[in-house]
Amino acid sequence: MDLSKYNLKRNFNSTKEPEGVIKKSKNELIFVVQKHAASHLHYDFRIEMDGVLKSWAIPKGPSMHSEEKRLAIMVEDHPYAYKDFEGTIPEGNYGAGNVIVWDKGTYALSNQRNGTTVENQYKEDIRNGKLDFILDGKKLKGEFALVRLHVNQKNAWLLIKKDDEYATDSDVLLKDKSVLSDMTLDELE
Repeated sequence: MDLSKYNLKRNFNSTKEPEGVIKKSKNELIFVVQKHAASHLHYDFRIEMDGVLKSWAIPKGPSMHSEEKRLAIMVEDHPYAYKDFEGTIPEGNYGAGNVIVWDKGTYALSNQRNGTTVENQYKEDIRNGKLDFILDGKKLKGEFALVRLHVNQKNAWLLIKKDDEYATDSDVLLKDKSVLSDMTLDELE
């Protein structure tokens, strides 16, 4: 895993974003969803793997509705410390705008193969273009999948909520407060 793209895009003298250092959690694998009011409002979905947060930008945000597929654009890996980043990225910096931690929790692979470590299976699943996982967050729960759209478009994926006991027609995006600070994006200003 490599954080060089992440580090190149940031001026750490003017942003409070954490510098790119590879670090693993000590226990369960974590995920985080950040609501980000950059040039366009979107949600950043991040899952821990190999000491970094693999990251996808979701323009319309995640859904708990099993019939809604959400475009997810794979972006550069982020450092593990980014899981707690909330605040304002100053103008003139990459991704300028307010960021809150919209959701966070732990995840597990839903189809882990015998004799395969989570990290090795995860890498193989990324190469194959399909990840199945179970989220246990404050807002997002249950089984999800990330599916690459086409082999020749390696960054375009779909985030799909599977039809399980947590699937609902309710709009989870209406829960607009941070799970860390209990603030909305507008309240950060």
